[in-house]
Amino acid sequence: MILSISGVVLFGVIVFLFFRKDGLKPTHGIVCALFGFYLSGTAIAPSIKAGSASLAGLLGGLKF
Repeated sequence: MILSISGVVLFGVIVFLFFRKDGLKPTHGIVCALFGFYLSGTAIAPSIKAGSASLAGLLGGLKF
């Protein structure tokens, strides 16, 4: 649950920055959000969730 909330916040910040700095139009943001909701309802959703968890584990294991 913490990972999914962190992902939502991270992607929200990225979209906000794109909107403010790179000229992302609100319609593009809406299309991206709808595409995300569409993907969450498909058969590929568990693979996307497993991939994001694996990436989070990889990034969490990095030591500087």
